[in-house]
Parts: sequence; structure tokens; C-alpha cells
Amino acid sequence: MSMFCFQCQEAAKGTGCTVKGVCGKEPEVAGIQDVMIYFLKGLSVYANMAKEHGIPTPETDRFIQEGLFMTITNANFDKARFIEKIREGFLLRIKLENEIEAAGHHIIKAELPEAARWTAYTPGEFERRAQQLGVFQMTKNEDIRSLRELLTYGIKGMAAYAEHAGNLGHVSDKVNAFMQKGLAATLDDGLGADELTALVLECGQYGVEVMALLDKANTGKYGNPEITRVNIGVRSNPAILISGHDLRDLEDLLEQTSGTGVDVYTHSEMLPAHYYPAFKKYEHFVGNYGNAWWKQREEFEQFNGPILFTTNCIVPPLKRATYADRIYTTGSSGLEGAMHIPGRKEDGRKDFSAIIEHAKRCAPPVEIEKGEITGGFAHNQVMQLADKVVEAVKSGAIRKFFVMAGCDGRMKGRNYYTEFARALPEDTVILTAGCAKYRYNKLPLGDIGGIPRVLDAGQCNDSYSLAVIALKLKEVFELNDINELPIAYNIAWYEQKAVIVLLALLYLGVKNIHLGPTLPAFLSPNVANVLVKNFGISGITTVDEDMKMFLGQS
Repeated sequence: MSMFCFQCQEAAKGTGCTVKGVCGKEPEVAGIQDVMIYFLKGLSVYANMAKEHGIPTPETDRFIQEGLFMTITNANFDKARFIEKIREGFLLRIKLENEIEAAGHHIIKAELPEAARWTAYTPGEFERRAQQLGVFQMTKNEDIRSLRELLTYGIKGMAAYAEHAGNLGHVSDKVNAFMQKGLAATLDDGLGADELTALVLECGQYGVEVMALLDKANTGKYGNPEITRVNIGVRSNPAILISGHDLRDLEDLLEQTSGTGVDVYTHSEMLPAHYYPAFKKYEHFVGNYGNAWWKQREEFEQFNGPILFTTNCIVPPLKRATYADRIYTTGSSGLEGAMHIPGRKEDGRKDFSAIIEHAKRCAPPVEIEKGEITGGFAHNQVMQLADKVVEAVKSGAIRKFFVMAGCDGRMKGRNYYTEFARALPEDTVILTAGCAKYRYNKLPLGDIGGIPRVLDAGQCNDSYSLAVIALKLKEVFELNDINELPIAYNIAWYEQKAVIVLLALLYLGVKNIHLGPTLPAFLSPNVANVLVKNFGISGITTVDEDMKMFLGQS
């Protein structure tokens, strides 16, 4: 095999990509990403030692977050940037080693895992290491491999949330310590299935903590999301399209485009930015353009202006694409040939002048649809409607809530979620977050006594809101168990941020989650059986059969 990757839902044939990633990842990029993860695990060994001896490691903590985020599906396709980042990491590791030794603690390198000792200088050395790091080469035990990968992917998702929070000045030493503890543990051949299972469940605990941290960071800076109608048409000005998840980048872009005659539109996961009060003061922040990330190849052609990727959700453009030279990346995202906007300067801002000047030379976007979509139902807003919601449940006007959060993707089987939403009885309400909503957020599903039947809490980053809503409803209805609520979970997943959301829900005690359109390829049969037995996790079938099951119909 030229590569092997099974970290996302689109793993080829439901088992793994072996020639080229369905995401567009070339074998060389897949290999260098494996090297990045290997290096970060070794660096985590040093970070753990430093913490044990009371040595603060903020620079290393941030580096590990960024490195992990770069390897998330659809985030970074630029091999050169990975090599540059790892080389930067070697210097950081030497610095840590010197600090530990200076504190009077001698490091016996021969006792460290190989990943903590490995160093490379030439491209050939990176390539040779990549050929030695396939998941099947790290251990022959299928269940250990499965648990290690599940833990690693959960930590990747956690790192994404932690980086966003960190960009707004919110840091959790406990979250960083767990990430490094978990990564280092995957190098320990002495840990068996029980110990790794315990770490996976602990990962869910810190998943809740990091999502709460990000929620605090976002709402503290930009206010609590509020019910908002978002325009999906266009104006006649040149414009920039911003995708991804990072609200700090959006803030910088809006500030710098103000008064320039350049409009700003959101795409895919950036749509919920319109719900935050702080962004509503920008008159040139005019709406959302298009749909979920996977439709970008057709939609970007028609946008005409430059596109800024702040995080994952990149689909590498085809060779014939006319928009390839209009792509800009920043943060952990990257694409070979695209202009990368570097990190923040001393004043705390990124310099978006290049993309703004580019936009001024472009034609306005072509209108692809008209109308509005409504969102902004994060936990604070829903709690303001709590009395209305509770009364609707008690009166029977609302029979059941369906959590249909998660991710969207290209797989034809994802039409299931559109048909499922369309088939739901009129006395049911959908709770959603993430780009999965694009499968049904433009359907005319109506409302129940003024309560919209689709309550969009925001990005996948905002899945915490759905957990808070469930916990608050449990309290309001005076229930002992969250699973006694009239809530069913029919969740779509795609990449590693969905993994940490799933583990967080399991930690909170949520059971009987249905996951689709397919179960993760990285789960061995035994590990999958544990999840089924202990948590009631299962896949999806057909809309008709699942509807009967969820609603208790024969």
C-alpha cells in the first residue's frame, strides 16, 4: 500500500484509503502527517516530564495543539509546511530537554520511546520514517490498535477546540496535560485494552471541559448567539468568502475590510458566526454563500472573489478549477500552491491586506440562491424559551426532540438525513449543530407554536450547547437520568472533531446514540462491541425502519 488512512467516515470501501485519500490527500502528505503524529507523541513524553518537575510548557502546549490540528481531515495538504513544523518542533524539544536537565533532572534517553529520540534533517529521512509508521506497523494487536487510534482521534478533535479557545486567550492546563498524557500513552506497549479504554473514556471527560472552555471563550468575546435570519443572496460588491471555524480570524478580517467596499460572506461551518451579536455591527458582513464544505468546487467557481480557509474543510481544487489562485489559508490549514497568511503580529492581529487587495480586483459573486435561513439556538437562547418549550412538551405539542448534529459529506448515503428530517412527524423538533444541518436547514419544516422545528445551535464547535440543553431539560423535568428525556440521537459524523463530541456525550451518560452513515472503520469488532454493549451505540438502517424504531411504532 502506498498509504493507509482510516481516520474519517469516507475511508475507501469502509476500511481505509490505500492509494489516495478520498479527501484528496496524496500518499506523500499522508505519510508526513503520520510522521507529525509520531513526533508529537514523542514530544508529549518530554512535556509530561517537564510538568512532573513543575516546569511550565505553554509554548509546547500550543505547538502540540497546532500540530494535531494540521492533521485533521481536510485541514492541511501542504507537505512542506509539515516538514517545516516538525523541524520547528525539534528545536522546541531540545529547549525542553535543556530546561529539564537544568532543573536537576537527568534524562536517560535510552529509556525513552523511539518517537522521543527520533530526529531528521533531510527530506529522505522524513520519507524513510513515513514508510515505517503505518498504523498496521505500530502494533499487530487489532484491539490495541483500534483503541490507540480512537484515543488519538479524540485528542485531535480536542486540540482543535483548544486552539480556537487559545486564540481568544482561554487556556486549560488540565486539557493540555491530558492531551499529552494520552498521546504518550499510545507509545506504551505495556498498556492493555483496559487501560486504554479508561483513557478513551477520560478523553470524553476532557472533551466536555474543552468544549465548555471554547463556549466561554466565544460567548465572552462575541456575546451569546441569538435568533438570527441570515441572508443567502448576494450584493453587487466584490467580496471575500470565509470558511472554517475560527471566529478570531473572522473578527480580524471584518475589522480590516470595514470601509474598503469589500463584502464578507461565510461558507459552510462559518455560517453560525452571524448569530453572535458582536459581528452584527459590520454592515459589510452580508450573509452566507452556498452550502456544506463538500460543494465548494462548484460554488467557489461562481463566487468570483478570494476564499479564506481558517481551518479544515478544504477540498483540493481540480486542475481545471479557475478559483485555485483565489484560495488563501491561515492557521493550521494549508494547501500547496495557495498563499498562506502567517500568524498574528505583536498587535495580536493577522494581516489580511493581501486577500483584501485581491478581492478589490474581482467581480461580485454570482447569486446561486435567494432567501434566508434562521439559526442562533445555542443553549442561552433556548433557555430563554424554556417555559415555552416545557409547556409544548407537557401539552403534547412536541412529542420528541431529535439531535441530528454532526458533519456533512459527499457520500450519497447522506441523503438519508434529508429524507429522515422530511419524514419526521410535525410534532417533533430537530436540535442540530455542525454542517450536518445543510442536509435539512433549507427545508420548509415550519414551527410548533412559534418554536422552529430546526433549532441550529451553531458550528460543530458548538455541540456543547446541545449537551447543556439536554442537561437543563433534565433538571427542569426533574429527571434522574438524561436518557429519560424525550430526546433521540441520530448523528452524522465525518472527522475527528465528531469523535471528541461522541466521547463527550458518552462521558455525560448519553446512551443509544445512532451514528452514520457508516460506523468508524478504525473500530475493531471487539471495540465496537464494547461500545454497543455499554452505551447502546448503533448504526442507521433505512428512514422507514429507523423512524419506526425511534418513535416506538410497530
